[in-house]
Amino acid sequence: MENRTTINAEEGKQDILITREFDLPIELLFKAYSEPELLEQWMGTKVVKLENKNYGSYQFETSHNGNAVFKAHGTIHSFILNEKIVRTFEMENMPIDVQLEFLEFSKISDEQSKLNIHIIYKSEQHRAEQLKMPFANGLNIAHNRLQEIGNKLK
Repeated sequence: MENRTTINAEEGKQDILITREFDLPIELLFKAYSEPELLEQWMGTKVVKLENKNYGSYQFETSHNGNAVFKAHGTIHSFILNEKIVRTFEMENMPIDVQLEFLEFSKISDEQSKLNIHIIYKSEQHRAEQLKMPFANGLNIAHNRLQEIGNKLK
């Protein structure tokens, strides 16, 4: 399957830009990022906590054979329905410090929408650590699942 989620990581910078167009109404795309049941389905991780509001917080956790293999948490700084989410994101036990994420949702048509994610890292080194992981492939797989789940909900 083609990689429809694009990641732009310019050399010498400490940020990345992620873009993806979905064949989903903007309201459904936003729900996929803000409703725990949908998040768990396409991300493949458990939503331990999700307070969708300004100054809210969240926690995600993925387990394998009863052991937590991935934990992440952060603070939601801004939450505007069907428009944007601004949050911090921090993975536990990783060599990457907390990052700042700007998720912007835009309507293309009644049945299409676009997601732009701007992530700012503490340093170029932290961004490089993120990009060493199978980050791009994993994000494409997750976004493809999001599209499939959304197709069933339309």
